[in-house]
Amino acid sequence: MEKISFEEFKKVNLLVGQIKEAEKISGKDKLYKLKIDIGRGALVQLIAGIAPYYSIEELINKKIILVENLQPAKIGGEVSNGMLLAADDKKGKVVLLTVDRDVEVGAEAR
Repeated sequence: MEKISFEEFKKVNLLVGQIKEAEKISGKDKLYKLKIDIGRGALVQLIAGIAPYYSIEELINKKIILVENLQPAKIGGEVSNGMLLAADDKKGKVVLLTVDRDVEVGAEAR
């Protein structure tokens, strides 16, 4: 794996966000359209392939870590304005990276 400099890493804007809305994308079994509060007044739309692993009810109000400053990308016919962070468990199930204490929405992860 290629190493990056600390200066390059500092360009990545990792924030705490809170999922406020989630809905399935028609015809896309794995995708959810998420609306995320990042503490700036407007919700950010992310598209995430987590539908096989989380119900909509499990996602609402969950605090997550996301990359906020990615260029927009079209996924499943919808625009995604960032990316949430996740890892695979031992069984290959996707697990969202969250915070373990009450952290304000919009806080920078570092």
